[in-house]
Amino acid sequence: YYAKFEEKVRQSLLTCKLESSTWKEQFLKAVSVNGGETSDASMVDCFAHIIAFPWKVIAAFVPPTTIFGGWLAFIVALALIGLLTAIIGDLAAIFGCLVGLKDSVTAITFVALGTSLPDTFASRLAALQDKTADNAIGNINGSNSVNVFLGLGLPWFIASVYWAARGEAFVVHSGDVGFSVTIYTVLSLICIVMMMLRRFLPALGEAELGGPTIPKWICSVTLILFW
Repeated sequence: YYAKFEEKVRQSLLTCKLESSTWKEQFLKAVSVNGGETSDASMVDCFAHIIAFPWKVIAAFVPPTTIFGGWLAFIVALALIGLLTAIIGDLAAIFGCLVGLKDSVTAITFVALGTSLPDTFASRLAALQDKTADNAIGNINGSNSVNVFLGLGLPWFIASVYWAARGEAFVVHSGDVGFSVTIYTVLSLICIVMMMLRRFLPALGEAELGGPTIPKWICSVTLILFW
């Protein structure tokens, strides 16, 4: 019995040691250029490190996944994402006020750009590593669906429960939602048609991604102009 108890204590101490070292490594990588591999770091890496330094340090506070099976890291990461989203929203509103942009225009341009860049990099990585473009395009569709359905549905649900508990009606004024939905629907349909043409036309490479240089750049510039 004593041997089993001693072994259990030893395993617990080893786990705590690994967790502390992992957390320490997160901060060391956050404050280091290129994750500590300075020999391969370029000027672009140094410049990107300076810009992303505050966000990397904040992200380093997320506990390692070895603690509580990763659930603590999941909860803390969600809380940080919510906090950063609120900060980005306030900063975007202040920026729009300073330059004279409406909130609706600021939302569908600058705020959307900030929230979509991580998905863009993830899709690019999937396109480079996978044999097909399924994961890259599927990630884009899935992430935007979550943004629309969960991003609208969850706050409205919470607000509905709150006002129902107070015995009052929850009213959402349309505002510029109709305009935004119309723009989103029209441009998304055009984008889907473009993807279908790229799939079936030999001149476009018969693929959603890649293909001949000129059509590839034309499609890329067109989608950027859509934004």
